[in-house]
Amino acid sequence: MQNVKMYTTAVCPYCIRAKQLLKAKGVEQIEEIRIDLDPAQRDHMMQITGRRTVPQIYVGDTHVGGCDDLMALDAQGGLVPLLQAA
Repeated sequence: MQNVKMYTTAVCPYCIRAKQLLKAKGVEQIEEIRIDLDPAQRDHMMQITGRRTVPQIYVGDTHVGGCDDLMALDAQGGLVPLLQAA
């Protein structure tokens, strides 16, 4: 299973939804980077993704995007293969 990294904040309902979906797909561990606690991480997230909203989700080296992007990827049948890619 690929590593999953997610840029989040403490009270983000989209972050919670994304984590619930990932866990339902078998992801046991998510590396969570709290940008509300570390402004430097917010700046880094914006530099690498070009976005300022959370969550920003990476599966391995692939930037999936936000919660809506994750849900769309799952609806298209692309999430599980991405998680299982070696």
